[in-house]
Amino acid sequence: MSEENKNRTVKMTLDRKFGVSEKPERRPRRDDDREERGGREGRSFDDRRGDRGDRKFGDKKFGDRREGRFDRERRPRRDGDDRGSFGGREGRRPFGDRGRSFVGDRRPRREFASVGAPIYRQRPEEQKEEIEEVLDEAALEARVAEVEASEDSNFNPPWFKRMLALTTEKGREREGRFLGEGVHVVQELVSHHRELVLGVYVTEAFNDEALIEQINEAEIKLNVLTDEQMKKISSTVTTQGIVAVARIASKKPVYESSRSVITLVDAVQDPGNLGTLFRTSLGFGSDGMILGRGTVSPFNPKVVRGSSGTFLRVPFEFDVDLVDQINFLRSKGYTIIATDLHAKQSLRQIPQNKLRKMAFLVGNEGAGTNPYFIELADETVKIPMSSELESLNVAVAHGILSYEAAQIQEDLK
Repeated sequence: MSEENKNRTVKMTLDRKFGVSEKPERRPRRDDDREERGGREGRSFDDRRGDRGDRKFGDKKFGDRREGRFDRERRPRRDGDDRGSFGGREGRRPFGDRGRSFVGDRRPRREFASVGAPIYRQRPEEQKEEIEEVLDEAALEARVAEVEASEDSNFNPPWFKRMLALTTEKGREREGRFLGEGVHVVQELVSHHRELVLGVYVTEAFNDEALIEQINEAEIKLNVLTDEQMKKISSTVTTQGIVAVARIASKKPVYESSRSVITLVDAVQDPGNLGTLFRTSLGFGSDGMILGRGTVSPFNPKVVRGSSGTFLRVPFEFDVDLVDQINFLRSKGYTIIATDLHAKQSLRQIPQNKLRKMAFLVGNEGAGTNPYFIELADETVKIPMSSELESLNVAVAHGILSYEAAQIQEDLK
């Protein structure tokens, strides 16, 4: 390319305006062009208007295509007019009704959520957990006194009054029996402690055929109670329609075991906590529990329910003097370990030779373990946790210690 052509190209580029097309400009149309074209484009606006019968723009109202449509006077709507469809016409769906199609409309109805459309999920409704209202000992004793004073024939039979007495501590001690309420508890007692079960009582509406068959196979006497009788012997407001009567019995721990974990319980008064202690001990292979004086009875109906009836599978002694028991366990080679907020070590920091046989000391929900018992302990430990919390529930603390003890003894094998 010559130098002259280069200059010409640059000049042309700079002379153009940005965004302007390179097509040649259209010249303005002249009147004679219209004559040459002919047809519709060749006629003037006035000529085209004349073809319509000399109508003038605006002779009819805007948007009116049918004569007289807007000339009729609109009648005001009265109450009771049947206007089930939009505008009062038949064959049209009601306003806002997307569930039905127009009459005669054979097109397939589109689903609300088309392919590719986002799906909006609603938060599922929270299912409220049923909480059983448990009656306290005073309410149960008042109920027994009320039934004994009643003249109702349903509650007069002596066998029922003796059975009702088992809802109180005094009645259990006098009769030497206890009540196990609920499906899981009765199933546990029938499966693992058939020799202790004296009888099972159900309401007419109880329909767990599998459990009834299991009771019959175990050759346990099955009795029927009325709904009112079942409510009277139940420690809860709502019943499951089944209860078992069993003899009070327990087996003692084997203290001569080479490796074992024992739990010493000091004045734990909440039946739910004690029931959880039993379940935790069974779950982690504990060799037994020692219930000191001031601790709730293990045969309390709420303890039985809290343990799901498994408390009898854990060897235990109750109403024991813990001072004598601590000295006895120490003589058998146990290391007495108490939990203390001021302790400087955790369980794993204790020398392993002391952890082959352990006896944990757990205390009351509010007051904690008796300081005198802590002084008698061989070791004190703390559970490492956030400084935001001062202490843990007794059942939770026992669960953590039981888990760590099971891991330590597994490592010592």
